[in-house]
Amino acid sequence: MPDAMQSPNAIRAAFSAAMSEMYRSEVPAYGTLVDLVTSINGDVLASDVAQRLALTPGEDTARISQERHGAIRLGTAAELAMMGRVFAVMGMEPVGYYDLSVASVPVHSTAFRPIAREDLAANPFRVFTSLLRLELIEDPNLRARAEAALAAREIFTPGALALTERAETQGGLTPREAETFVSEVLETFRWHADACLDADTFSELIAAHRLIADVVSFKGPHINHLTPRTLDIDAAQSAMVSAGLPAKAVVEGPPRRACPILLRQTAFKALDEEVRFPSADGTWVAGHHTARFGEIEQRGAALTPKGRALYDRLLAEARASILPAPDGSNADAYEDALKSAFRAFPDDWHAMHDADLAYFKYTLGETDNMPDSLDLAALLDAGALRLSPVIYEDFLPVSAAGIFQSNLGDEARDTAQAASSQDTFEAALGRPVADEFVLYAAIQERSLRACLDQLRKAGAAA
Repeated sequence: MPDAMQSPNAIRAAFSAAMSEMYRSEVPAYGTLVDLVTSINGDVLASDVAQRLALTPGEDTARISQERHGAIRLGTAAELAMMGRVFAVMGMEPVGYYDLSVASVPVHSTAFRPIAREDLAANPFRVFTSLLRLELIEDPNLRARAEAALAAREIFTPGALALTERAETQGGLTPREAETFVSEVLETFRWHADACLDADTFSELIAAHRLIADVVSFKGPHINHLTPRTLDIDAAQSAMVSAGLPAKAVVEGPPRRACPILLRQTAFKALDEEVRFPSADGTWVAGHHTARFGEIEQRGAALTPKGRALYDRLLAEARASILPAPDGSNADAYEDALKSAFRAFPDDWHAMHDADLAYFKYTLGETDNMPDSLDLAALLDAGALRLSPVIYEDFLPVSAAGIFQSNLGDEARDTAQAASSQDTFEAALGRPVADEFVLYAAIQERSLRACLDQLRKAGAAA
């Protein structure tokens, strides 16, 4: 890339910061959430727990409280395809496919994020991006009105479209162009209190599914939540309750562990916000809508296919015995079931590594006690290599559905929908999504190769 061009990492960092500032102003409770997380993370990093987490200094800790993801819900294939082009300017690629329809949430999704280790270290901001499945509206007349509303809107500003095309043509954006690009793209994610459908149609869409109403009824998709990363989500959950935030009853994901895996999430429930609906006589009708909330995540080690299969089996085992109630009435029993099931999953970094359950980064340790060979197990046993987990950068369908459902009302759980298709989603996107396991395996392999090369050079020099 020419020197005059702004790096995608810098554009992504600027966009993440701008998004956070905007969301703080729109949803003041989110600012409270970030302040709580910043304080908790400081306490954890200053404690003995930080050593047990085995985070890579700097890479995993330098921007810990600023690391966040957002979520957005799109209405059409054209919106998804264009959003993919916009995110590409920021160095964000589609990773993974998530079918939430099996949990009665009428979307399928991907996560746009950086994929290389150095880019994740620079700024790991990601956006969970969902595409609405209008075919799940049973009433053909209502479905036609929803399709017409989506077809009539343009969610990107002319400036955002023009600068995306310019970035594609010239191989990037200059610093001044990048600044304008961030400002223009931010408008797509901004909240709009004026609906583009009348109150009666909105009510009909709510009856079909609250998420459908949220996506279809407004001129833009608006960011529906932002998420700071915490190192202790249970402390964050307690802090939310103490601060008077309406926290959801159950933390989604695996149980609390000494060595965290995958992703644990909680949230404060969606706000009841004032909106206006247009009427036939040109006036506006006051109304209410719940859409935006705040979320917290705790990220642990990325699991291998073997580890993920074990995780999925243990989670299914726990949920077969008890499902968490939306009101939290059985939260303790559900947590006990999780803990019981997950006793079968090793809670030790070396045990997970030796069983090929998780991905790791390697760093050089004590070279005074080198084994006779560069065998990996021998190097680890001798302390010549040290482990640090590769942090999971993606999402969990059951957890995402649980967060969505806690903000959509209990009726979201009533009926499962027919499974959607990855092929259909990728056709809408215009390209395939990346395989997260391949990406994590590449980070681990490059890390090991770099360490072994250093040890060989050190041995040759000796």
